[in-house]
Amino acid sequence: MRRGGILRGMSYVAVIGLEVHLQLKTRSKIFSSCPQEYHGAEPNTFTDPFTLGLPGTLPTLNREAVELAMMFGLGLNCDVSGFTQFHRKNYFYPDAPKNFQLSQYDRPIARDGFLDVTLPGGEVSRVRIKRAHLEDDAGKLTHPTYAPYSMLDLNRAGSSLLEMVTEADIVSAEQARAFLESVQAIAQALGVSDATPEEGKMRCDVNLSLHKPGEPWGTKCEVKNLNSFRSVARAIEFEAARQARILDAGGRITQDTLGWDEGGQKTFLMRTKEVEADYRYFPEPDLPPLDITPEWIAQVRERMPELPAQKLERYRAAGVREADAQTLSLSVPLSRFYDEALTPEPRPDAQKPDAQKLANWLLGDVSGLLAAREETLEASALRPAHLAALVGLIDAGTISGKIAKDLLPDVLTGHDPAALVQERGLSVVTDTAAIDAAIDAAMAADPATVEKVRAGNAKAMNALFGPVMKATGGKAKPEVVRERLSAKLGLS
Repeated sequence: MRRGGILRGMSYVAVIGLEVHLQLKTRSKIFSSCPQEYHGAEPNTFTDPFTLGLPGTLPTLNREAVELAMMFGLGLNCDVSGFTQFHRKNYFYPDAPKNFQLSQYDRPIARDGFLDVTLPGGEVSRVRIKRAHLEDDAGKLTHPTYAPYSMLDLNRAGSSLLEMVTEADIVSAEQARAFLESVQAIAQALGVSDATPEEGKMRCDVNLSLHKPGEPWGTKCEVKNLNSFRSVARAIEFEAARQARILDAGGRITQDTLGWDEGGQKTFLMRTKEVEADYRYFPEPDLPPLDITPEWIAQVRERMPELPAQKLERYRAAGVREADAQTLSLSVPLSRFYDEALTPEPRPDAQKPDAQKLANWLLGDVSGLLAAREETLEASALRPAHLAALVGLIDAGTISGKIAKDLLPDVLTGHDPAALVQERGLSVVTDTAAIDAAIDAAMAADPATVEKVRAGNAKAMNALFGPVMKATGGKAKPEVVRERLSAKLGLS
């Protein structure tokens, strides 16, 4: 699929909308005081009478969940003012003990927003946000292989959940993935959700239909509960191709709810899609409507940290390359570390490192070495001030880039690079007498290269550069070595 929605080799336009479910970072569940952080716990140990749907229990709305939802809505440029209300969404599933879900129907907490998404090629597309609403989550069913039964875990039931629904503005798998990465970055930057798909804290449903250019939209199918961005992209590509095959053969698309088979990389039928009337919505009688006032919005907005889009603009202004600025702005750990390194701790020898050079080291050498060690930046002993100092030593000409790379493994374990340079005598050699001696030895050991250079092949000088650097232990200043080599070889 390419931008614009036209499928490769076909004449259909894809129309895609996403429903994103985020588990909010509340201490307790949304309608009861039961603790929410159940991950890793034994099944059915994080429940309470309300979660279990026992008779006589009443909901109490979690203020923290409301304010996190307001903050997220503001981060998506939504309107969060006025009345919001909860409804009962009635359906029977074995993982919903109450036999209804407390959700929001026609009065969501956030509505009419947008998110500008930057695609890998640099193109910016706007995805409109139709609504974001609060609800309680269901439990979890597991299906043991070949067993004639399923197992029910209600630890997740009643957790604070925010569902965000886009308009059908997405036209490709690439755009969907970029949008989800941006949503995840906003949720994590604001601290409203861990937004980790692998832990089930960010899940996505895909609604997709096809039509010929200029014709009305086709019938949509929904692919449920995708738990990775890669699965979302692949499900879009497969489902678009599946619908195209049916339409090409003269068939008709039915409005179905589909699952995603990760092993087979294909969709499968779960059930015929319910329509709105099937849920029999009615206002929750035990929860009054909630009035979100301008004063309350102002209080929440004041607590909002910097958003990824604001970080991106700041990094661009600092001179960071677009691709690196995008990478930094979308990652909370990277941007937090980078910002601390960019403004090092006050001390006599501290200097502000070059923004792009610092990004190069953090996203290149540091990230590569951590990946090889299977270690995260947060878990490492690397201090932002130490990385800033390492880059500063290179910029000041105190050490060479090679020396810095050799020191990096020790710096990652918490050592101060300036102290290491001092202890090991690694400062750059600028003594021209010592450099000249190394050059003379290299030229004497390789007269053939010397003749090539003097015969007009200036590039051959590089064959002498390496031996000189090796003879000085990599400590010679490269600019001085090249200058002295050129002089001795008679090059201008």
